[in-house]
Amino acid sequence: MNIKSIYFLLLLCIACVACDDYDTVQVQFPSDFGGVPGGTPTGPVNLPSGDFSSFDISINDLDSFVDGEDIVIKDESDDHYEDYLENSSFSHVVDIVFDGDKATFSEIEGVSITADGAYVTVNSTVSKVRYSVSGTTSDGGLKIYSEKKFALSLNGVSILSSKGAAINIQSSKRAFIVLADGTENNLEDASKYTNTPDGEDQKSALFSEGKLLFSGSGSLVVKGNYKHAVCSDDYVFVRPGVQLSVPYSASDAIHTNDGIYIYGGRLELSPSGDGMDTDGVIDIAAGLVKVQVSSEGKKAIKAAGNISVTGGNIVTVNSGDAVYEDADSDITSCSCLKSDSHISISGGKVCLKATGKAGKGLSCDSTFCLSGGELKVITTGAQFVYGSLDSSPKGVKAEGNVVIDGGLLWAKTTGGEGAEALESKSDLVVNGGEIVLYGSDDCINASKSITFNGGKVYCISTGNDGIDSNGTLTVNGGLVVSFGSTQPEEGFDCDQNTFKITGGTILGIGGATSSPTSSVCSQNSVVFGGSGSQGDVLTICDASNNLLMSCTLPRSYNQMTLLYSSSDLKNGTYSIYSGGSVSNVSSSFYDFVLNGTISGGSSLTSFTVSSLLTKVGNTSQGGPGGGGPRW
Repeated sequence: MNIKSIYFLLLLCIACVACDDYDTVQVQFPSDFGGVPGGTPTGPVNLPSGDFSSFDISINDLDSFVDGEDIVIKDESDDHYEDYLENSSFSHVVDIVFDGDKATFSEIEGVSITADGAYVTVNSTVSKVRYSVSGTTSDGGLKIYSEKKFALSLNGVSILSSKGAAINIQSSKRAFIVLADGTENNLEDASKYTNTPDGEDQKSALFSEGKLLFSGSGSLVVKGNYKHAVCSDDYVFVRPGVQLSVPYSASDAIHTNDGIYIYGGRLELSPSGDGMDTDGVIDIAAGLVKVQVSSEGKKAIKAAGNISVTGGNIVTVNSGDAVYEDADSDITSCSCLKSDSHISISGGKVCLKATGKAGKGLSCDSTFCLSGGELKVITTGAQFVYGSLDSSPKGVKAEGNVVIDGGLLWAKTTGGEGAEALESKSDLVVNGGEIVLYGSDDCINASKSITFNGGKVYCISTGNDGIDSNGTLTVNGGLVVSFGSTQPEEGFDCDQNTFKITGGTILGIGGATSSPTSSVCSQNSVVFGGSGSQGDVLTICDASNNLLMSCTLPRSYNQMTLLYSSSDLKNGTYSIYSGGSVSNVSSSFYDFVLNGTISGGSSLTSFTVSSLLTKVGNTSQGGPGGGGPRW
């Protein structure tokens, strides 16, 4: 990798790691580097530690975090009102103490407790009961039958079962799992269950037929040797302060039927199956979620319903390859964040890395919306092929629409064929935010249409188009900089379809380009054809030598086709320069400068704008935009 490419990639890192969790180092660029906003840098700048060749998403990223404020909902109409321990009373206390191969316990009226060695069974018909559990056993377990909701305080307990679940809650009522402050708790089930009565269900080290509601500031380590580590046939709810770790599970770390709600805490999950898996929804609002997955076809975070991220930190590393599933006669890929429905991110910091073949960063079967927060994605795996079937790696992929209203999206996909950074199988709309993409296939691809109404976009493709719409392409506003690969790949590609420009500022450079459709455009555009070498600084200036734009070529082009459009490109005479010194810069986006003054450099050509579309030099044929001219 040459120094120019390293510089660009380092800049990408800045966009993603604007969060303050990374250490920084002073990096001095060489004096002959050039092409940086404002001219050649002469002083150090803050960048993530190390050069980009060693920079990566690590499971330890975002490790330093501020947990959410533990606010108790007091509005009885709120869906989660009853999920807060403080909104219920548990005045009756039952103590259960494990001691090796036996257990002792207290009793109250309405609660019957029996023990077979250290295997304890509770039957309760009364309300307001809190069970305080402590002690250690290497051959025991706790089963609870309850007709009412209850609290289960873990006060430094360690349970290893040789027969079944460590804690088996056979009650559909709410179970408040309270991790006593400062305590360490451990639960581990058997690898084979031998104590499951007919008609009962247990499938994890910590299992409940009802809701599992975690609170407190102690720690809980759960190992699932049989199947899952934590499982609810209803939903799981986690509050700030909770420390939940799953160092191993034969299947999913957390599995539920109805949903997973992370409102705080610290979760560290390393399963053989999925990290989180629910047939319902996932809502992450605060805290830290860290998931490592390595098995074929598995997902770090998976929901059949919607996934919503409004805050907190999420880091997932998925190293599994895709796999062919005989039952489905299809390929199943690994994903970091996967929904069978809709995914929305409006806050927080999300770092996703997939290294296996056909790995996906974020994938959903419906729409994806980004309106705030930071989303960083890296995929490095190649395409997965099985017979006549194949599956490609993707940074962000939605079967439905993609809508970006705000926030920061940074994605790098280096896996070659099909490794697109941002893909919609329907319509893609950018209304705001900042998007920085580096892909070995298309940086942005949409099946039906791409529309830019605002925001800032900077993308480089190393092997295909920078921006590729299989339908229409519309620019109404914003700033879009797109570098495609060499001929026949394009900076902007919309095949034979309408390419409409009514506002904004765009720069596309590639081996070719689609042509703006003059009949529907209301803003001037220029297409320049020539050649350029990697590191060349290209500048467009007006007759008074005022700079309209300047950029640095990320690669060499034997045939270079440049498309530029801006409200600043009015009727008149302009010049294109190579090289020179840019100064008085007041606006820039990475190495794209929007204004300033230029001195020196070599004049490549001059041109006069008198119509909506101006052609200069030897331009390459690209897909004409819906009735536009073919060159």
